[in-house]
Amino acid sequence: MCYTQSRFKALISACVMSLIATAGWSQSLTWLGTLPGCDGSSANGVSADGRVVVGCAWDAAGQKRAFRWTASGVMLDLGTLGGNESWANGVSADGAVVVGCARNAAGQWRAFRWTASGGMQDLGTLGGDRSEAYGVSANGAVVVGYAYNAAGQKRAFRWTASGGMQDLGTPGGRESEAYAVSADGAVVVGVTYNAAGQKRAFRWTASGGMQDLGTLGGSYSVAWRVSADGAVVVGWAATAKASRDLNAFRWTASGGMQDIGTTRLWSKPLGVSADGSVVVGVASDSAFRWTASGGMEDLNETYRSLWPWNNRSWLWEARAISPNGRYIVGKGKNGATDRNEAFLLDTRFPRRGGM
Repeated sequence: MCYTQSRFKALISACVMSLIATAGWSQSLTWLGTLPGCDGSSANGVSADGRVVVGCAWDAAGQKRAFRWTASGVMLDLGTLGGNESWANGVSADGAVVVGCARNAAGQWRAFRWTASGGMQDLGTLGGDRSEAYGVSANGAVVVGYAYNAAGQKRAFRWTASGGMQDLGTPGGRESEAYAVSADGAVVVGVTYNAAGQKRAFRWTASGGMQDLGTLGGSYSVAWRVSADGAVVVGWAATAKASRDLNAFRWTASGGMQDIGTTRLWSKPLGVSADGSVVVGVASDSAFRWTASGGMEDLNETYRSLWPWNNRSWLWEARAISPNGRYIVGKGKNGATDRNEAFLLDTRFPRRGGM
């Protein structure tokens, strides 16, 4: 069959529009709601396949409860350690292990590790009265966070069932906190005080100890997340302009600390893909995604078509991303319910292995 030039152009245009429409249909934004009796929620972690999301919900009095949401639409209250509050900060790759913080019967905050079979397990402290778990390895066997020691100092910890809670120390200062761990549990990142009393992002390994990752010219930095192999660290750091200017960074051993900028006044990365190529977070109260090729983009602009034009929804924070970079979770304003709610954004980006 033969086509005139105009008919050929029309056919190509139609095919392109069809592809765009198909891509649009494949993307979705799901508001996860909240627990009964609660007024809002926030998502802090997502499983590799996007079918499990964890976070916290809160009531009118501001009291929080840890939740685990599944693709069936059910949000499960994970309970507490005997007290009245809890929240979940992280989840294993398969969604089976949840970590966070909960009050015990004495009203003290304790790091917890939750499974469906074992419930909420108190991970203890380093001799003090408080601890919190922030990150968990891919298989759920290694948990990291902070705990107070007997001297009342906050210390980064790495927990395993066989070794218990290990104090990761500091490079000369008094305190440290661990926020994330690599997929195999070998690399831990967070923040510590150096001997001069300045906050510094760190990367810890058993062989190398706690490595100071530096700053972006200022005096302050924090490492929030790490890639699956531990090679890429993301966080925020003060710039040389002013101590209040905090920009997102991406660190590698070969390239050092790279400023990946901000969309507005400041930026805070809270999630990174397994290969370290996709970073998500919050920039001046707007969720962002960063890639080397595309730079920093506002998710509200990129995915605005996923909610009605007259719906005043807004994605405030992107707090975690699945290993393949497809699923993003966080907190936003659900225009339909007029409240802050946890969200699950299926971006279909990038397309890998049909996931």
